[in-house]
Amino acid sequence: MRELHFKDCFWNRDFTGTGGYDSIIQHLNDGKKTCKEIEDFMKARASIEEKYAKELLGLSKKVCGCNEMNTLKRSLDVFKLQTEHVSLSHLQLAQTMRDEAKKLEDFRERQKEARKKVEQQMDALHKQRATQFKKTMESKKTYEQKCRDKEEAEQNMNRNASTSNAKQQEKVRLCADSMVSKYVCSLIGIPDRLYMQNVTALGRIREDWQKEHVKACEVFEKQEVERINTLRNMVWTHLNQLSQQCVTSDELYEEVRKSLEHCDIQKDIEHFVNLRRTGDKPPGTVPHSSRVRFVIQRKQQAHYNT
Repeated sequence: MRELHFKDCFWNRDFTGTGGYDSIIQHLNDGKKTCKEIEDFMKARASIEEKYAKELLGLSKKVCGCNEMNTLKRSLDVFKLQTEHVSLSHLQLAQTMRDEAKKLEDFRERQKEARKKVEQQMDALHKQRATQFKKTMESKKTYEQKCRDKEEAEQNMNRNASTSNAKQQEKVRLCADSMVSKYVCSLIGIPDRLYMQNVTALGRIREDWQKEHVKACEVFEKQEVERINTLRNMVWTHLNQLSQQCVTSDELYEEVRKSLEHCDIQKDIEHFVNLRRTGDKPPGTVPHSSRVRFVIQRKQQAHYNT
């Protein structure tokens, strides 16, 4: 299938029309807007990553298991440390995204400047072409009017000649030929030359414009190829960065999992027992005091005696 290109598909039948060119410019403007939208998206995502990183970093500094001991304490320390490392990796990701957004901004500005030069040149050619076309059409109108005046003058002379005798007709014919000749020179010759000059000038302008239109189309198409390729690669890179962040986070979390594998419940129990033990025998039973019972009996006996 034949490939389609800008230079082959954006012409106009109207000599002074710019519809095809305007369509390309509108599309490029839309593309520039897309670049700005993706640039803003990257910056916004970077801000989210940075905020998340800072919140995560603050969280990693909070007290978490400070009263624990032995293997579980070591696991919790690793957990906090790797959380801090995850936050730092997200902070680095945020900066990487900002760098990518800056590259896109620079790319957009470079294309803008390159387009500006071409557009200024094409706008000047369009204006020149329209001015010369108008000038040519005006000279054409003048020329055609003079031709109609000449035909009308010839018809009037022929009518006068038809009403005269033979001798007068010959005299009128010679006079008419002389007058027509002068009329042609004075009324048609100058407008005809001016008209031809304008047509020739318009032809040269048309050739120059066509060449520049083709060049402009080639430049704009090249820019569009670069823009699409740049945006596609940028989004691809962005996704790779996010995937790598997931890998990095998982590697850091794996350190926590490894630490938890060494968390021995029985060892922690034994460690606490050995560190804080208070004795290996329970207290004895509380003996019953017989003296208390003797005192009570004596009081009861004294009551009965009374």
